Amino acid sequence: MTDTSTSQPTYIVPAQLRLGLYVRLELDWLSHPFTFNQFKITKQEQIDTLRSLGLERIRIDVKRSDVQPLPAPTEPEPAVPAAQREAQDAAIVAKRVRVEKLTQHRTALNECERKFQGAARALKTITRNLFARPGESMAEAAELISSLVDSMLTDRDIAIHLMNDKLGGEEVYFHQLNVAVLAMMLGKQLHMDREQLTEIGMGALFHDIGKMELPSQLLQKTDALSPSEQDLMMRHTHYGLEIGKKLGLTPEALAIVFQHHECVDGSGYPHALRGEGILPLSRLVAIVNEYDNLCNRPNPRDSLTPYEALATMFGQQRARFEAQALGIFIRCMGVYPPGTLVQLSNNALGLVMAVNSSKPLKPTVLIYDPSVPKHEAIILDLESEAELTIIKSIRPGQLPQQVFTYLNPRKRMTYYCDTVPGPTQGA
Repeated sequence: MTDTSTSQPTYIVPAQLRLGLYVRLELDWLSHPFTFNQFKITKQEQIDTLRSLGLERIRIDVKRSDVQPLPAPTEPEPAVPAAQREAQDAAIVAKRVRVEKLTQHRTALNECERKFQGAARALKTITRNLFARPGESMAEAAELISSLVDSMLTDRDIAIHLMNDKLGGEEVYFHQLNVAVLAMMLGKQLHMDREQLTEIGMGALFHDIGKMELPSQLLQKTDALSPSEQDLMMRHTHYGLEIGKKLGLTPEALAIVFQHHECVDGSGYPHALRGEGILPLSRLVAIVNEYDNLCNRPNPRDSLTPYEALATMFGQQRARFEAQALGIFIRCMGVYPPGTLVQLSNNALGLVMAVNSSKPLKPTVLIYDPSVPKHEAIILDLESEAELTIIKSIRPGQLPQQVFTYLNPRKRMTYYCDTVPGPTQGA
């Protein structure tokens, strides 16, 4: 064994393997059946599989191991039994099947990104032409929402995907799109029909339309607002109501535009309404709007992580929102929502990329592994990894620079929903 007092890598022969050793496989990821290139040995089956790989030596990480390796053998190792080699070959075949599924997942994610980018560009055109060609713009908005409703009204589960935070210069429209998409997702979970989903989608899409009447320097300010600036900002609900009427929004959508800052405990604005005094769809949009505002503050450094945003809403702001709807929203987003940096039970670091709304505890995670090129990064569906769990959330500032660069955590949290491939619900 290599001298552990030096900085040189430490290698052992397969016969020295034992439970508690931390191994680093110097192999292509597809050349072995394990989920990771480096891991701590916890089962005899892992030792058997490692020995079946036919390696002359195996690198170990002494500092991350719980034990010392077994003494070096004095005689040559016996040949690997044929049955063990066959089992190892079968495991690699199974891994290749899983890799193919991950490739399909990447394709689906890219398609979702394409749809999101198209929606953001459509919203940009709608907003720019809203006053010059209101009829045409509202028809395009209705078409956009109708396409989202079609994707929601499916028997399949809905996956909430994390999107790139900069796509085609449409960043200014991301908040409107986020609120619309997540509000409709919440509406689906509350078993809304097409008409209700359309109403909440249109209202959410135009909920901040009144801000078009505010000075751009106010909207772009990243410091805390003065009392007079805050008062002016709060007027956007009144401005939005008047604009919405001119655009022909329905009464339900108008209520969302006017009431999306009202809170059930009476602490909101513009009229400090309470409970049933706020229309049901407005109460739902208020939840989603607050979540997105917490995650995407004017100054990105002030933004909360998705995990912190949900924890804040549940732990500190619960009285402000309808309890049942808030609980369902948190369940849909998952304990660790898309965009959350996490540590897994095997100490691997990752970025949550998607959450299946019906399986919120089993998200899809992009894994940091320096032995795998960034553009080929491992994406794990934790639903298929029974032994892996998330143990905690991590703030971006806690990551070493190389991990931060690899995982590329988003400055802005931007979401889009798509159906989950596979059987329909209840199948």
